[in-house]
Order: sequence, then C-alpha cells, then structure tokens
Amino acid sequence: MSRRDSRALMIMIACAIVLAFGPAVLPPFYVRVGQLMLYSAGLGVAWAILGGFAGYASFGHAAFIGVGAFTAGIVESQLSLVVPMPYLLPAGLAAGALCCALLSAVIAYPILRLRGTFFAIAMLGVSHVCAEVTNNVDFFQGSMGLNFPPIAPPSVDPANFFYEVYLAGALLVLLVAWQIRRSRFGAGLLSIREDEDTARMLGVPTERYKRQAFVISAVLTGMMGVIYAHSLGYITTDSVYRDDTNLSLIVYSLLGGMGTLFGPVIGAALLVFITQVILARLLDFHLFATGLLLVLLVLLAPGGVSSLLKRRRPT
Repeated sequence: MSRRDSRALMIMIACAIVLAFGPAVLPPFYVRVGQLMLYSAGLGVAWAILGGFAGYASFGHAAFIGVGAFTAGIVESQLSLVVPMPYLLPAGLAAGALCCALLSAVIAYPILRLRGTFFAIAMLGVSHVCAEVTNNVDFFQGSMGLNFPPIAPPSVDPANFFYEVYLAGALLVLLVAWQIRRSRFGAGLLSIREDEDTARMLGVPTERYKRQAFVISAVLTGMMGVIYAHSLGYITTDSVYRDDTNLSLIVYSLLGGMGTLFGPVIGAALLVFITQVILARLLDFHLFATGLLLVLLVLLAPGGVSSLLKRRRPT
C-alpha cells in the first residue's frame, strides 16, 4: 500500500470515528442535517465511480435509488411477519442491491455504447421510465405509497439510529471507491475518462470495465436508497425518483472535484450545509442556489474545492 493510499485510509477511519459521536453532541436539527450529508456523500461517491472515475456522467442515477427502495419495501413487507426485526434491513439491502445489479447489467450493454451528452440523457430517460413503471403498475404501489416496517430498536432514538446507519453506508461506499481508485481497475477507468479510444488500443478492456463500474455504482446507489427509504418510513414514486437528486449528484462531484475520492464528500457536505442551514428558510431558493453554485464554480474553481486545497497546500 502506497503512502498516499495509507493516508486516505487513515483519514476515512479517523473521520468515521469522529462522526460516530455526532448524535451524542449535536442538537436534533443538526443530527438530521448530518443524516442528509452522509446520505448525499454516499450517493455522490457511488455516482463518481462511474461519472468521476470513468467520465460517464449520469443524469438518471435516481433510477437506482427508486429501484432499490421499492424492491426492499416489497420484500420486507412480505418478510416482516416471519423475519426478526434486526434482519429486515440486511434483507432489504440484499434485495435492493440484487435488483439494481440485474437492472444495470441488463441495460449496460446498450446504454454504455453512448457517450457524453447522449449517455447522460439516456440515463435520465431510464430514471423516468422506472418512475412511470413504479407509479402505474399496481404491484409496486408507487402511486399509493409503500410503508416500511420500523427497524430502530425501541430504546434508541430513530434519528440517532439512522444517523449511524447512514454513516455505515457512506463509509462502505467510500471504502469500495478507495479500493477501486488504487487498483488496476481504477487506473483503467481513469484512462477511459481521459481517452477511451486510446485506452482500448493500449489493451484496456474498456467495455468490461465500464460495465463493472456501472453495476458497482448502481448497487451502491441502490443500497443508499434502501437506507433512505427506511429513514422516511413511507415512500412514493415522487419521493425517490427525483430529478433534483440527479442534478445534485453531479453538483457534488463538480463542487468537490471531479474524479477525486473525497471530492464528492466535500461537495455533498458543502451543498447540504448551504441549502439546509444557510438557506433553510428559503426552500424555493434551493435550485437557484444550486445553479448559482455551478456558475461560480465554473468561473472561479473549475477543478472544484479540492483543487483549491491543493493549491494552498504548502510545498
């Protein structure tokens, strides 16, 4: 393990230990904000495995949030009478991850033949198709809504419980991304982002690497969607298939640093803090603020916040 990899791992472990004590010291409002930060960071890093490392920016990753959430809800509703409560979340996570893996594997071959804007728009179409199917097919109960059985222990505050679950989910996603980033697979994804045709000529199995990154990204996104659905307790099509989520996932990487490991985490934390704390009383201002941040970012820091930190690092 290189010195850089060891440092990244130590940073993740240290941050996880510090954040684990959040519910013990933070007011209830900031525990909720912390939940959203951790959820957003997990989604941002999962998106970055495909969009940041491989350069295939998706405008429709909310599809996997919804697929994972509704799959888990349907499976857990059937198991809730026979499976003990502590095992419902693992069962839902496994079911949601499996369904997202199958969906992404099926659509990977045709959709990854597209590049750039065409791929991004195609993924947005996938998200809308999944939303329409969920909303109009009675089996999924998307229009009526789907209840999730309570999984928090009676002795634990649900907000604190889900904060820790979000932390575990975000840490898992970050560890997977860290392992990919330091592997030959990760190097291959970066070469695809820089010049896919040249990477193919140099012997990089571009098609296989893209499919693997797509499936991994979809599975991790779906698992975060399952946790999100449980924290809500009740979901509808509109609550999980959200276009503003698709936009936010891109902003996290752009704000923090596209293609970096910790960039989406920094971007998610900043955007959530700005929208939920600074602009908390201006709910209709969130989308405008997101657009304004994008404009300022392109003008002032095209490489994201992480590029600014590197510039300021003493030599």
